[in-house]
Order: sequence, then structure tokens, then C-alpha cells
Amino acid sequence: MNNTEKMQTISSNDIHPRKRVKLLDTEISYVDTGEGDPIVFLHGNPTSSYLWRNIIPYVARLGRCLAPDLVGMGKSGKSPANAYYFEDHSRYLNAWFEVLDLKKNITLVLHDWGSALGFNWAYKNQEKVKCIVYMEAIVRPRDWSDFPNGRDEIFRALRSEKGKELVIKENFFVEKVLPKSILRKLTDEEMNAYREPFKEPESRIPTLRFAQELPIAGTPEHMVKIVTDYGRWLSQSKIPKLLITAEPGALLTGRDLEFCRTWSNQKETTVKGIHYIQEDSPNEIGQYIKEFIEEVDKDTPKSLEQNI
Repeated sequence: MNNTEKMQTISSNDIHPRKRVKLLDTEISYVDTGEGDPIVFLHGNPTSSYLWRNIIPYVARLGRCLAPDLVGMGKSGKSPANAYYFEDHSRYLNAWFEVLDLKKNITLVLHDWGSALGFNWAYKNQEKVKCIVYMEAIVRPRDWSDFPNGRDEIFRALRSEKGKELVIKENFFVEKVLPKSILRKLTDEEMNAYREPFKEPESRIPTLRFAQELPIAGTPEHMVKIVTDYGRWLSQSKIPKLLITAEPGALLTGRDLEFCRTWSNQKETTVKGIHYIQEDSPNEIGQYIKEFIEEVDKDTPKSLEQNI
């Protein structure tokens, strides 16, 4: 029985080998398995590389699968200065790419805030990217009207003092947002894996910072510029892309979905899920990513030319 045959159920076990590297003022823990061209999986809020545990086996034979935990999340170290804004994560992630000497033929697999970090890195390192896979991603600044069914009230609250209490005291993203954004019910083992990095109130600051920096209605201005810039580039870039949409979905719907459907050199497929779709449809996602990378690899010389 091969790896993919074993993955037809959704496992709570994360068996992938991990490494740990010191960089800047902390340490990053990451999955490192397989050999060949890098396939980098980036998670968002409030998750970790654990999110990719059932997807990595599908592509482990196609390259070197690397899945870092963002600083202050998963098994990575904390920022001594509590530096968890987007630009801080970008600085840590840039250092991680440099320390691992990842310089060419990189596949990026992106979700949630991992998409913003990955898109921004790709925008600034275009010659290093082979292809991009993304799902439930941040593709353009939002307006309050983009939030359906009163969800704008939640994000308005998260940007206020009430939001600080919700996140820091009540662990809102792990205890409320995560389970409500998955179709199935997570097991106790799975929930505990997501809870582990955020047991103490002060450890939840990273999850608050992300909520505060989502670009909505023109603020914060620096995030509006970052997302607008990489979104404009992605719409024109010839780098091969795979868009995995979710049904019913949550973040990548409406005008955002319409926008990214205009991007060039892109394929699209759909799986069942709300936001954390890796917990509902990991086998389908893994198979789609595998087929996409295999297709891109068949045309490697052409894809490399497109990146220059």
C-alpha cells in the first residue's frame, strides 16, 4: 500500500519528520521530507504545519516538502519582542528561505495568511518560483460589504478592545473560528494539536495581530498596499497557478473570487469545505496538487522561461 492509499481517511497523526533552525532572534520548526525541488506549504491563522499533515504524502515523492510553523505558532519559537505583525512574519520567513538556501524551482502551497506571506514573497522573488497553489486566500483588500451574513460584525469587534478580550482571554480563533469553519467535527486530538501553542493568554498575541491587519475599507494602509501590489502582479504573471476553491467557502468568495479567476495561466478546481478545507478534503486537495505539479514538471523549461 502506498502513501496516498493510506490517506483515504483523515488522520489526526502528524508523522512527518521535523527540523529546527535558529534565525534572527528565535527558532523556526518545520516539516522536511522528500527530495528534489522545494514544495513549501504555508499556513495561516490560527493553525500550523499540522494543517498540511494529510496533504503532504500526496506530493512527498515529487520534491522536498517543507512546511514551517510561523513564529509564535505551532512548534516554532516565540518572538522575544512579541513582533507578530505581517512585516515581522515576512522578515522571519525571508530569513528561513535564506537559511535553507531555497533559490529556484519553488512550488508554493498557500492558505489564509500564509497566502499573503507567500504571494508577497513570490512577488519579490519571482525568478525563484516554479508554480503556486492557493486556497481560501487573501487576494485583494476587502470592503465591509464583502462580508456575508453579518460576519463583518465579528471582524469589526476583533479590531476593537472587545476583540483583544475575545482573542487573548477566550482564545477566540482556536475555540470558535476554527471549529465553525470546518464541516466535520474535529477530534479531541486534533483540537488539542491546534490548542497546544496557545495555552497561555499571552501566547495568543499572534492570532490577534493577524485579525488587526486584514486590509478592510482602506486600513491598515500598509497592508492595503502590500495586497494590492501582489494582487496586481499575480493577475498578470505567467507563473503557473492552481486555484482550489471551496464549497461553500468563506474567505475566497464573491468579488475576491471573481478577481482571482481573471489571473493568467491558471487552473481551477473545487473541494468541499468552509475555510480550513484541509480538514475536510485533504485527499482531494493532495491529489489535485500532485496532478498539477506533475503537469508543470512536464513543461519545466517553458515554465522556467515564464518566471524570468
